[in-house]
Amino acid sequence: MTTPHPMLTLTDEVRTALAEGRPVVALESTIISHGMPYPDNVAMAREVEQIVRDGGAVPATIAVLDGVPRIGLTEEQLEVLGSHPDVTKVSVRDLPYVVARRSHGATTVASTMRLAALAGIRVFVTGGLGGVHKGAESSMDVSADLQELGQSDVAVVCAGVKSILDIGRTLEVLETLGVPVIGVGGREFPSFYSRSSGFQAPMEVPAIDAGGPEQLAATMRAKWDLGLSGGIVIANPVPEEDEIPTDEMQVFIDQALADCDRLGIIGKDITPYLLGRIVEITDGRSLVTNIALVRNNARLGAALAQAYAVDG
Repeated sequence: MTTPHPMLTLTDEVRTALAEGRPVVALESTIISHGMPYPDNVAMAREVEQIVRDGGAVPATIAVLDGVPRIGLTEEQLEVLGSHPDVTKVSVRDLPYVVARRSHGATTVASTMRLAALAGIRVFVTGGLGGVHKGAESSMDVSADLQELGQSDVAVVCAGVKSILDIGRTLEVLETLGVPVIGVGGREFPSFYSRSSGFQAPMEVPAIDAGGPEQLAATMRAKWDLGLSGGIVIANPVPEEDEIPTDEMQVFIDQALADCDRLGIIGKDITPYLLGRIVEITDGRSLVTNIALVRNNARLGAALAQAYAVDG
C-alpha cells in the first residue's frame, strides 16, 4: 500500500479504505465548480458518489479547500465547492500557487490524477479527457492531461476525448507517451458525446458485464508490476440511448468553435467556454448526455476498483 503524501488530508472513510486495501475511486471536482450551475452541480456530485458506493467502492472526490489538497469531501465541503464564487480551476501547474495562497481550487483531470497517485488511489473516473486542441501546430495548445497520463500511475475511466479536440493527434501523443488506450466493448474510440469518432482504440476489453473490469485490472497490475510508469486510458462509450451521433454533434461543435475564435478565447478558458456554448446550442441536450456518460463511467470505475483490489 502507498502511504499518502503528508500534505494531503484524507477523510477517515478514504484513509481506512486505503489502509485496508478496499476499492477507492477518485473523482474530479472541476465538473462541480465549472461544469454545471448550483445546486445541480452538488446534486450530481452526490449522485455520482452514490453510484460508486452502490458499486462497492469508496468515492474520493478531490479538491483544494483553503489551500489544503483534500482526498474525499464532506457534505459541507461539497456545498462550498459547488456554491463558492471564487473557486479556481486547478491543473498541475496551479497547485502550488493555490495551496500557497490558501485558496479554493477545483481539480482538473491532470491535477486529480497527480493527487490521486500521491494518495495511493489507482482508479479515477471522469467525463472526458483533454488533449491536443485543433490548430495546436501553431498554438501549441496541448492539455496537461496527456503529460500526466505519461507519468502518474492511475487508470482513467472516461468517455474518450472531448470531441472539440483533435482526436487523431491526441491518440498519437498518447502512443508516444507509452499510455495504453483501451476501448470497452469494442475498438471504436468514443468522442465524449458520441460513441464513435472515426478512430480506433489500439486495444479492447469486453463490456462491464462480460469480464471487462477483470481484464482491465489485470492489465493495470501487469503494467505497474513491469515498472512501466504512467496511466491507462479506459475509453468507455456513452450508452447508445444517450449519445448524440457524431455527424449531428460536429455541426454544434463547428458553431461553438467559430464563436470561440470570434471572441478571441484562448488557453484554459477554451474548454469551459466551448462546453457551455454547446449546452446553449443544443438546448441542454449535451448536458443530459454529459450526465449520462459520467454515471456510466462511475459504474465501470467502481467495478474496476473492486476487481483491482481483488487482483491485488
